[in-house]
Amino acid sequence: MSKYILSLRGGRLPKSAGSKALNLQRLSLKKINIPVTYVCTWHAYLDYHGDKPGVSEKLSRELQKIIKPDRAYAVRSSADVEDSQQHSFAGQFSSILDVKGPAAVLQALQDVWQATHTELVKSYQAHSQASPNEMRMAVIIQEMVTPHISGVAFSRNPVTGRDEIVIEAVRGDGAQLLQAGVTPFRWVLRWGAYIEQPQEEILPKAVLDHIFAQTNRIARMFKRQVDLEWIYDGQAVYWVQLRDITALHTGDIYSNRISREMTPGLIKPLVWSISIPIHSRQWVRILDELVGKTHINPDQMVRAFHYRAYYNMGVFGDIFSQLGMPRDSLEIMMGMVPKGGKRPKFMPGIGFARRMPQVIRFLVKLLRFGPEAERIYLLLNQQVHSIDLDVSSTMSPKALLRRVDLIVELQERISYHTIISIILMQLYNAIFRSRLKARQVDPEQFNLTDGWEQLQTYDPNFQLARLNVKMREMDEELQQDLRRGDIRVLEQRPELETFRQLFDEFLHDYGHISDSTVDFTSVPWRENPGLILRLICEYTPPAASQAKKVCLEDLRSSVPGFKILEFLYQRAREFRLHRESYSALYTYTLMVLRVTLRALGGHLVERGFLGRWEDIFYLNKRELHAWAEGQSDGAGFVELVTRRKEEMLQCQYATLPELIYGDQIPPVRSSGARKLCGVPTSGGYYCGPVKVIRGLSDFSKLQPGDVLVIPFSDVGWTPLFTRAGGVIAESGGILSHSSIVAREFGIPAVVSVPGAMELMDGTLVELDGYQGDIYIQDQPAGRATEGF
Repeated sequence: MSKYILSLRGGRLPKSAGSKALNLQRLSLKKINIPVTYVCTWHAYLDYHGDKPGVSEKLSRELQKIIKPDRAYAVRSSADVEDSQQHSFAGQFSSILDVKGPAAVLQALQDVWQATHTELVKSYQAHSQASPNEMRMAVIIQEMVTPHISGVAFSRNPVTGRDEIVIEAVRGDGAQLLQAGVTPFRWVLRWGAYIEQPQEEILPKAVLDHIFAQTNRIARMFKRQVDLEWIYDGQAVYWVQLRDITALHTGDIYSNRISREMTPGLIKPLVWSISIPIHSRQWVRILDELVGKTHINPDQMVRAFHYRAYYNMGVFGDIFSQLGMPRDSLEIMMGMVPKGGKRPKFMPGIGFARRMPQVIRFLVKLLRFGPEAERIYLLLNQQVHSIDLDVSSTMSPKALLRRVDLIVELQERISYHTIISIILMQLYNAIFRSRLKARQVDPEQFNLTDGWEQLQTYDPNFQLARLNVKMREMDEELQQDLRRGDIRVLEQRPELETFRQLFDEFLHDYGHISDSTVDFTSVPWRENPGLILRLICEYTPPAASQAKKVCLEDLRSSVPGFKILEFLYQRAREFRLHRESYSALYTYTLMVLRVTLRALGGHLVERGFLGRWEDIFYLNKRELHAWAEGQSDGAGFVELVTRRKEEMLQCQYATLPELIYGDQIPPVRSSGARKLCGVPTSGGYYCGPVKVIRGLSDFSKLQPGDVLVIPFSDVGWTPLFTRAGGVIAESGGILSHSSIVAREFGIPAVVSVPGAMELMDGTLVELDGYQGDIYIQDQPAGRATEGF
């Protein structure tokens, strides 16, 4: 008759050992340090509940041979339903610690078996839609390690899915993390940089580094994202559990990091329908050139949240991960590595090998991009400036919209070269800076723009300073006239003829500039010459730095590998210049586009469909085409514009997160709203009234959709989660019972929230399960319509 109890240090375990035991043995086989461990297979459980005679006696004999009388043991479940990627059954089964002697271990085994029949387990199984089949319970018997510090480690952030290692720890027994309501110490490591860490150092740095390194190693070995439990006894780290991260966020992640550079602020509907698709199509084009046809819909690349642009990093991540690159490679190339962090290593995979020819062609194109960029710029610059800025008043709406299409076609080509220039500029600049650091040169003290007159042509400050000097050479009376910003003075005073010519040249060269270099709704300088005249008069040149900047020539004789450094220096400067030239050209096209739309808006005002020509910016291109083609009479434009203006006003001072996970629209939050902060442990947004639950006697007051506010929770509180719309806990961590169950039930949760239990029942709150913020609202938050 085969044994019921097997050692993890023996041969390969059968499936009947259960998932926990099998995972532990996988760690052991990879030379990962685990305690001495045995498993009682689920055949014993099935035989015992099948009333097979002699099961207890056989188990007793086997335990007599392995249980050491001077050691304590932990007896834990290893059911066939536990620790899947969808369902963890956290806290649903018993874990019995500090068990001594064979008889006590046998009793603990039977107690674990009995947990499969509780009402709590049945309720969890029903609500989580886990398999309704009869469970099979194996049991782990593990020598206890005296816990000095206990903790958990996640190879990826389980809430956001981001490439971050998260560690939480408590003093003593790790059971506190799950059920005892203890707020753990927390570390978050992103690309080698701590983006979150506790003030108190409870672990030696060497031990902490070991845990981070082992977590990363284990995830790579098993080629999946893992949730690990560990114990530090003051001498060594023991790994006591391995499982897949349950409910890991794998959906789209939207970021405004790139849009802050390219399309910042609130975006009016017409800008959204004309300009945003331009950038989206160029990103798809670049990805297609990099990896081959991606079949990505450009509409999926960027999305409006409360009139702000967010780029879909999930789309980029899917492409880069296929190449064996970090999912966040675009952010890395854009120079968005956390301070003190290191760029993740490139790990080519099979997908990269398959796409190698396509990637090589793209890289060769990038290497040759400099001369191509210069040639194309000269051609585009000629085409753009050939468009007449004086729009005929007789031009029909259809003709004006055709002119818009022509401008957009040019913008598409300019945008493509701008994006490539930015990527290459960031890439060469980052490599150049790293080479400087390797040679003990501070990059912040290096002057990359030394003697660069070409770049000055794109910077209006040099000409502003020149005009300001000319102004200060005049007598005081003339200066006062100019400071009033009355542009007529330039025409009326003959002695200002030379200054007027210089001013006109300045407007010709820089009149296309506005507050936004990507938004044609912003007023360009040429439309407000009086304001620019005052700007010239009030201009104050920036104070010169007292510290001497290091130039390339300073390094020629003192730095090894100067030739490579010089090459990187030249390339970084080259693509900085390309970025500036293409960006300036794109800004000029925005002015041309604005002139065209002004004429089109004039048609609408003349027909009574708009109050002001600028109201055209609150319509979208599709609506304008429908009107021009006679498919719409425009009668509803005034009401539509009014509604969208109100929505944008509501969103103007809203506080929105840098990252948005999934397609759920985050609430509009007033920057002055009161808020509580905690640790986000289950993603999502939710608005609802709170109900503070202190114990069993309060359970009945929680109504469906309420926000559950608790001090902490254990397995007995699970039924509450089936009714809650969100969870706030005063204590706990990412592996607390409330956090795990909230993630599996798909409701947002924030834990370790000081003052949570002081909230009054019925208080309306906005819960952000990604950022860990709880906004206390006086009234329900509004949500902007995205139908533009």
